[in-house]
Amino acid sequence: MTPRPVLEFWFDFGSNYSYLAAMRIDRLAARAGVQVAWKPFLLGPVFRALGWPSSPFVVQREKGRYVWRDMEREAARLGLPFRRPSRFPRAALLAHRVAVAADGQPWLPEFCQALFLRNFAADQDIEDMEAVSEVLSAVGQHSGVWIERAQQEDVKLRLRRQTEEAQARGIFGAPTFFVADEMFWGNDRLEQALAWATGEAGRPER
Repeated sequence: MTPRPVLEFWFDFGSNYSYLAAMRIDRLAARAGVQVAWKPFLLGPVFRALGWPSSPFVVQREKGRYVWRDMEREAARLGLPFRRPSRFPRAALLAHRVAVAADGQPWLPEFCQALFLRNFAADQDIEDMEAVSEVLSAVGQHSGVWIERAQQEDVKLRLRRQTEEAQARGIFGAPTFFVADEMFWGNDRLEQALAWATGEAGRPER
């Protein structure tokens, strides 16, 4: 059998546009015959390396005002619930570590989607252990086992290295998609990235 093309999905749980992509990527990828590799990383170090103390949506107030209205429009267009979070961006270090520890688990997409919904539909905390435990239990997992696993040094190191890889590959925001070395940035580029993965997108000569 010919292996399915792979689309890498690089995301941060505090990223509002990552929420929109996370809620639809598996459905669209399955329809296209593309395998999704979920790649959690931390945007904070990326932003700091670019000289931003926080999200550009916070640093640049005009952009922030636009983005929240854009989120309302896009969520409505996609049929997704949305409530502007009262804290933005929310930290979610433990959740990211759980996602790294669960790499390859069939329930990982459901866990990630539940975290995103908690943040961007319910405006609830996603940072502390209780919040992560609730989401793990909701997707049918033993929360204690996975939280203990997530706090092991090898998992912490994997998340750091994944964040460093994101920087090395030129990622400057989330969501970012890769098809091999071809990079696509933003929720609105998801369909284009999938078309590229399947060979349906026009590829100009270089």
